Amino acid sequence: MDWTGAGAVITGGAGFLGSALARALVARGARVTVIDAFLPETGANAANLEGLDLRVIRADLRHDALEDALAGAAAIFHLAAQTSHMGSQADPRGDLAQNADATLRLILAARTAAPAARVVHASTRQLYGRPRALPVNEDHPIDPPDANAVSKWAAEQYWLLERKVHGRPVVSLRLTNCYGPGLRVKDHRQTFLGLWVRRVLEGEAFEVWGGEQTRDLAYADDVAEAFLAAADAPAGAYNLGGAPPVSLRDLAEALVAANGGGRYVVKDFPADRAKIDIGSYVADDSRFRAATGWMPRVKLDDGLRRTLAWFRPRLDRYL
Repeated sequence: MDWTGAGAVITGGAGFLGSALARALVARGARVTVIDAFLPETGANAANLEGLDLRVIRADLRHDALEDALAGAAAIFHLAAQTSHMGSQADPRGDLAQNADATLRLILAARTAAPAARVVHASTRQLYGRPRALPVNEDHPIDPPDANAVSKWAAEQYWLLERKVHGRPVVSLRLTNCYGPGLRVKDHRQTFLGLWVRRVLEGEAFEVWGGEQTRDLAYADDVAEAFLAAADAPAGAYNLGGAPPVSLRDLAEALVAANGGGRYVVKDFPADRAKIDIGSYVADDSRFRAATGWMPRVKLDDGLRRTLAWFRPRLDRYL
């Protein structure tokens, strides 16, 4: 897709993935509109959008009118979501409202304001629950382990239903663990790695729970390129992975090495988190790569170094 002059809307665009996508679109000459409620419990941060030539609309998908923000969009990238697994367990109705109901309101507004817009939806590998075999492809059974995965599954299904019934081109990307500049680092609501980054930069020990689970982490710039590629992909749901899988213990070692020092302690999973932990996960994203030619470019060690270097002079703005 030629993005020059094209209207692109990013919900959740002040988060770390949304802002990475915004940078990529602005660089390609798109007219970018960011919709974000800037809720304190999310990863939204105005600092993520500094220096970008775009329009920012502070709006909550659950309550506010969206038609004006969507008008004329050639593409809608839906990244706004509640992503905290423990938060979803504590407040499942709130989680459902932020993920499923907000998505449905966006769909209905888009029917009126942007009926021809392509859609790329940010989904999650959490839908699969504990993998029955690795790597996990899109044919793996859906077995949500927590309330967040249920609401995210509902949001994805609303979009795919829009494709089936109304013919809108929709791609849903089931993301693996993502990281990079702008990540929420004040706590572990968004991801464990954000808190690790904070602790190592502050010179404090960080906790590794378990340690033997594997993950295939994806760097934010690679994810942004995947979203752009998805806008031209055949409709449907795809897995999106990242760098070759690494154990959490080895990831901790890599983070310490990238920082030039640091400490961590290995602990058992807290009992409440152990109940919803999915163990090891590695994505089989060969369908998406074959459909688009996309592949991750940033190696894990380099991505960790870039993330740490970006946060060092800015950490206080994210705490």
